[in-house]
Amino acid sequence: MAVLGTGMRAGIVAGVLSGVPSTVHALATRRDPLEATRAAGSLLLPDEVRSVRLLAAAVPVHFGISVGWGVALAAVLPRRATTAWGALAGLAIAGLDLGVPGRRTARVRELPRWPQVADHLAYGVIAAAWVAASRHRTQGAR
Repeated sequence: MAVLGTGMRAGIVAGVLSGVPSTVHALATRRDPLEATRAAGSLLLPDEVRSVRLLAAAVPVHFGISVGWGVALAAVLPRRATTAWGALAGLAIAGLDLGVPGRRTARVRELPRWPQVADHLAYGVIAAAWVAASRHRTQGAR
């Protein structure tokens, strides 16, 4: 049960913070910083063009994906070098998330690739750091 709770919290925290690289890139290159969010919404509403609906659809999509990966990472990340393994996991997740559904969704395909990979790398590092800290807190309580 601890893995589920830790993973859910790690996924939520990482999901909220991991969009910083692509947002900074979008602002620096004068692109729309919400385009990646609309792209996430298009996974749920592939034919939708209205921005408000795509942004609203992005919330449950991103939440579900973030929590799901967080739980998976909490279950499989090793106790040693947890954050380094989280970084590698983030890159693997990028390959899956951007490769499988991304190939089928035009809005995801059109996003600049490297900022999205950086977001996933950040996600893996943040989620793994949360998992490692949670494990440390749990061991300290014993």
